[in-house]
Amino acid sequence: MIDLNADLGEGFGRWTLTDDEALLSVVTSANVACGFHAGDPSIMRQVCELAAQRGVRIGAQVSYRDLAGFGRRSMDVPAGELADEVAYQIGALEVFARAAGSRVSYVKPHGALYNRTVYDGDQAGAVVAGVRTAAGTGDLPVLGLPGSLLLVAAEAAGLTAVPEAFADRAYTAAGTLVPRGEAQAVVHDPEAVVARAVGMAAEGAVAAADGSRVAVVARSLCLHGDTPGAAQLALRVREALGAAGVRVEAFA
Repeated sequence: MIDLNADLGEGFGRWTLTDDEALLSVVTSANVACGFHAGDPSIMRQVCELAAQRGVRIGAQVSYRDLAGFGRRSMDVPAGELADEVAYQIGALEVFARAAGSRVSYVKPHGALYNRTVYDGDQAGAVVAGVRTAAGTGDLPVLGLPGSLLLVAAEAAGLTAVPEAFADRAYTAAGTLVPRGEAQAVVHDPEAVVARAVGMAAEGAVAAADGSRVAVVARSLCLHGDTPGAAQLALRVREALGAAGVRVEAFA
């Protein structure tokens, strides 16, 4: 059983990037940009409405405040400030989710913040503190890389930690993502993406960039919405998972 998530709402004003409507017909969870790396109020509202109509879970994709760099530049943000910014982004999306008859069901960091929270305990703790503020006394699951300090901090704070894998990203032998600045960090071959997705979901493993086999235990599988032909690729992945006996279903 695996959840399929994709990054959505990654436009701004007249500029669009993701085919939100098509992807929402395939995925079970939508990581919605909350305005810090992409997205604006109108886009957030529209994606929430579409997601609610299709029964897709809405997740807040929180980021460093980096519109110019699409959230892919690492920043040294003080922990208290970062926690407030995370809570702010979640709260903004929650307004539109509730207006659409749904709610924010989980949180996932984006880009540089996601990668930073794998190994930086200070930034990971700040993200979790922001999620804890938004969640109040309840639970608000956090998606992150297996073994990351983010998931460790989420569990320590009493939040559900959801391990995630990436079908279209290259892995190191240590099980982390190959940095985007390096060659072949992104897997572009659709056949390879489909095969990797099935391997991760059905076998719990993937081939690393150096050829070694890496264990990947994940409850959610990400397909990037900004990849050319993302919706068609997502559909192929979902069909291949079904053919392999893997049930596609949102995590509890």
